[in-house]
Amino acid sequence: MATTVVKVGSSTLTSDAGGLDRGYLAGLAAQIGAAWAAGQRVVLVTSGAISAGAERLGLKERPRALAMQQAAAAVGQGLLMEVYSTAFAAVGRAVAQVLITRQDTADRGRYVNARHTLAALLRLGVVPIVNENDTVSVDEIRFGDNDTLAALVAALVEADLLVLLTDVAGFCGADGAVIPTVTEITPDLFQLAGGAGSANGTGGMVTKLQAAIIAGEAGIPTVVARGREPEVLAAVLRGDPVGTRFLSSVRRLSGRKQWIAFGAPPRGRLAVNAPAQRALTVGRRSLLPVGVVRVEGSFQAGDIVSIVDETGREFARGVVTCDSREAALVIGHRTDQVRRLVGRSDLQELVHRDNLVLMRCSVLGVQCWGSAGPDTEHPTPNT
Repeated sequence: MATTVVKVGSSTLTSDAGGLDRGYLAGLAAQIGAAWAAGQRVVLVTSGAISAGAERLGLKERPRALAMQQAAAAVGQGLLMEVYSTAFAAVGRAVAQVLITRQDTADRGRYVNARHTLAALLRLGVVPIVNENDTVSVDEIRFGDNDTLAALVAALVEADLLVLLTDVAGFCGADGAVIPTVTEITPDLFQLAGGAGSANGTGGMVTKLQAAIIAGEAGIPTVVARGREPEVLAAVLRGDPVGTRFLSSVRRLSGRKQWIAFGAPPRGRLAVNAPAQRALTVGRRSLLPVGVVRVEGSFQAGDIVSIVDETGREFARGVVTCDSREAALVIGHRTDQVRRLVGRSDLQELVHRDNLVLMRCSVLGVQCWGSAGPDTEHPTPNT
């Protein structure tokens, strides 16, 4: 049975007055229920907790102060789930609330547990309704929205498709026309992308491009479409020309490499020289101490680190085998000198090739949180 992750943003599920549009949510639940009945498992990633809380608290607009946003989210999350539970009950579907923070994806054990929980809910025929835990998550409220979360969830459940429902018809070119298919995300597309969305939303097309990169490197195509088009989900699942479809890479990263690439924010950086960069990107080699020219940040063995060229541009991420103090002692030295420097004979490489993922950010020239590039092979488009 195929699996689709559907994300709906605040600007789509709220009314002009700023509160939850219960009629729209009921219609969305009916579309998702119909997809389940047709043999398509659907995970829903939703925004709206802050908007729902602001409505219940009688606030005239989305609060700007962090504490007020967290308070509104605490009030609104239960209200949001109440509305969804009622809407899905009308189409015979049980729902489950799943709140995720970046800490849940950063820790390998919690990342795997989240995957197992979502898989169990899908086997039971329950619709998981996933949201960022805005009550405690500072980074998400300040800087992001749920587009990245939806891409991570799509990777977690090994989805076949990611659908981002928004308030625009798709990704538009310079002439304002919707681009039906994108085979490769380039820096030009990021220049075309606008800023944040409406007053009720926190993201824009940039975050959708970032989500499409993450999903694409997990082997999952992404569709961006207008959420209020009639029966939009059914049209997307049929493959109708709706919105913009971002094609995916042929090769799906393994679960562990997905976690290395975009599960945990890097704790530090290793800057390498040009020969080491070629060894990693072309030769598929491990990162040896001799090729590292600079250590930045504080990290422990087993942490994720960013690997950058001498100009500071990230091109890989990996699991480091030692802490930052030891790394600083051995950089620039041959492996036969390492034991004398740190008293260890097992420190042959700083990052083993099996724990290293190349990053697409180096190609795009932008910093996409958690976005991953080709894993030892150059990907080609795939629907």
